[in-house]
Amino acid sequence: MVLKIGSRQVGHEAKKREALYDIRLSDTNLTTWALVRQTWSIMYTAAESRLNKVGLTPEKLAVLWICRDYPGILTTAEIGRILSRHSQSVTGLLNRMEEEELVTRNPKRKGRPFTEVKLTAKGEEVCHKGIVLIKDLISVIAPALSEADQQQLQKLLGVLRQSVIGDLGTELIRPPDFSALDPIPVKW
Repeated sequence: MVLKIGSRQVGHEAKKREALYDIRLSDTNLTTWALVRQTWSIMYTAAESRLNKVGLTPEKLAVLWICRDYPGILTTAEIGRILSRHSQSVTGLLNRMEEEELVTRNPKRKGRPFTEVKLTAKGEEVCHKGIVLIKDLISVIAPALSEADQQQLQKLLGVLRQSVIGDLGTELIRPPDFSALDPIPVKW
């Protein structure tokens, strides 16, 4: 299968069109940092390229997906916690998404000291299209690693994440509406 990113093609059958640097530095820690950053950047670009076809960005799809599947009352702060982003940046994103009629925000009212975020019918339709595109992208990229390799990578990334969380002086907790023992279910 070949994945097209802009004018580039990637995948096992892709023709080489544009080169990126394979960064191996004299410092192992810096090489790891650069490799994680470069990999995320390339994966983000691939997702962005696909989602652009349906008028979405990876951030917008993430918010729509959360709005669609979150089991409790969804607030801006909760979206920020799920996305690991500050509420202010989520507020700006929600403003744009509300203008596009993808979400609505129900203002605070008596007994509810927060604004609830809801998915619109248009948002649900676009979310479905975006999920189909991302699922296809994942099906192209993920087979590069065996299931055992993916589990090892998840473990290693978890260690890195915990190190950064410690550096930030914050904590990693489970979302309140999900069991601490079970994986969070995903609805494709």
